[in-house]
Amino acid sequence: MQHTAQPRLKIVSGSDSALPVGASDFDMQSLLDRFLPGKSRRNYLASESIYSQGDAGNAVFYIQSGSVELAVVSSAGKQAVIAHLPAGSFFGEACMVTSQHRDCSASALEPSIVVCIEKAAMKALLDREPEFAYQFRAHLLARSIRMQADLVDHLFNSSEKRLARLLMLMANFGQESKHLSTIAKISQETLADMIGTTRSRVSFFLNRFRSLGYIDYNSDGMIIKSTLVNIVLHD
Repeated sequence: MQHTAQPRLKIVSGSDSALPVGASDFDMQSLLDRFLPGKSRRNYLASESIYSQGDAGNAVFYIQSGSVELAVVSSAGKQAVIAHLPAGSFFGEACMVTSQHRDCSASALEPSIVVCIEKAAMKALLDREPEFAYQFRAHLLARSIRMQADLVDHLFNSSEKRLARLLMLMANFGQESKHLSTIAKISQETLADMIGTTRSRVSFFLNRFRSLGYIDYNSDGMIIKSTLVNIVLHD
């Protein structure tokens, strides 16, 4: 029996995405444009809800453009931001396993185009399109690695280091995709939620980063400079 060689996975530490080696020319959007049954595409405004915690989990989503925030609310009403996902990311994939209800909420961070793929259609697509299946599995593996890195970050690093690392990840430093010199405007409250500290501490750290020349601001948002890595590497 002849076996078809599967592309090896190439993982970049700290990245939200991973691509099979040799499959970098795979056109995800072209496939989704061809794929019609069980798929819909919608434009979302900034801050508009995509789904809420507790909703039925019956579809997987793909960010065609823009970015999406995932957040959870505890039984006591405390909210925590768990991820900011860039274009090219999947989310809501827990419904493919056992989850009957959404364990978090998703909303657009900026005007975004999001593709919705119904659960049954997603299963059929994974069975029918091997390259798509490789990409999706790579995404799940990279997400798992990122979650482990985030946990280590919270356990061992100071809130200042966590903030610096988060800003560099948001700017795609060290990732496969091209790094961004400027990241979109984001509130200090949201940054505080994401690294587990207070808004006043985030304000203090950002002012310090700016005074050291590691970040700056313009009308589009925050300019992230590669020298910010000095905070991450500093003992």
